[in-house]
Amino acid sequence: MNDPAAHDGTTDGEGTGAPAAPGRATDIGDGTRVVRAGLPEPVKYEPTLPGPVFAAHFHLPGDPTGPYTYGRDDNPTWTHLERAIGELEAPGRTDTETLVFASGMAAISSVLFSQLRAGDAVVLPSDGYQALSLARAQLEAFGIEVRTAPTGGDAQLEVLDGAKLLWIETPSNPGLDVCDVRRLAEAAHARGALVAVDNTLATPLGQRPLDLGADFSVASGTKQLTGHGDILLGYVAGRDATAMAAVRRWRKIVGAIPGPMEAWLAHRSLATLQLRVERQNATALEVARALRERPEISGLRYPGLPDDPSYKIASEQMLRHGCVVSFTLPTRARADRFLEALRLVDDATSFGGVRSTAERRGRWGGDAVPDGFVRLSVGAEDPEDLVADLVRALEESAG
Repeated sequence: MNDPAAHDGTTDGEGTGAPAAPGRATDIGDGTRVVRAGLPEPVKYEPTLPGPVFAAHFHLPGDPTGPYTYGRDDNPTWTHLERAIGELEAPGRTDTETLVFASGMAAISSVLFSQLRAGDAVVLPSDGYQALSLARAQLEAFGIEVRTAPTGGDAQLEVLDGAKLLWIETPSNPGLDVCDVRRLAEAAHARGALVAVDNTLATPLGQRPLDLGADFSVASGTKQLTGHGDILLGYVAGRDATAMAAVRRWRKIVGAIPGPMEAWLAHRSLATLQLRVERQNATALEVARALRERPEISGLRYPGLPDDPSYKIASEQMLRHGCVVSFTLPTRARADRFLEALRLVDDATSFGGVRSTAERRGRWGGDAVPDGFVRLSVGAEDPEDLVADLVRALEESAG
């Protein structure tokens, strides 16, 4: 697997409209980077991470030439967080801009609806995040052609001709298929299409789409990026100034902005991202190995398992394999009994948090999965405790 410490450097926030970010060392590892990301230069008697700025408007005499004019457009708390995420998504790049949003879907929508017009064509994954189907319906209502193909096997290549935008989700949620981002990006660009990658499941410490050729890296910060299941947040990081200007304009028009408290909490949470990711990823691999031995489980997926269909490409392009494991139990009733028997895993519809969660995805009706399909998000519990709880629940649910 690639060495995470080999991807080092920072972004200076160019193009954000905010004051230039202070210089950062470029020869540092992920753990060092996350605890320093986005922080301003030290000022005597000031906090290391400035508190949230609650402001609808700012003092603005004369022409509005400064960075902060109105609370829907910019906020100093966003600026620190946007710089921080930019330093993680694109270390060493100075051509990247990051914008934060009220939720992951707000971020996804900002790219789709700012880049596409009636008559355009977009390629979406057929096995992507459930709420993409809502976006698809709205795109089609606006006269945009939507084509779909599964993530596995780079199937989206077959429907790229004439498309304006290619949307990639890798690993896919909830199926955990992985596609070759670099190959797809090169093919899309050769056809004149922009490329966006949903990086939610991987996080910037697991995958860096901009380094793989994507124009946008989009994610829900609600999940592992912040890791505590207590805020909604999204972001878009991009390297095309014109395209990002359209995304910024969309955010202004729609007003899908994060609150300053949410932005501050997100930035605070970033400091532990490397610790959380390392622990959760390592435990996820242990869990996947343990579940692989269970006879009642089929369709086990985790990109970090050497026998997983996605292992080869995941190991080539991902820095870490993620904290989500998926598998299928024989029936809906068996899956429900299993989830009810768990003591250390919450039945909740999210992933990436420090507390493990699991759910039977078929209960929502939007994913093409078997009734007994379970998505398990591995938290920061002791690995042996979590494995023991899963095995016990499997055995109890057999009756």
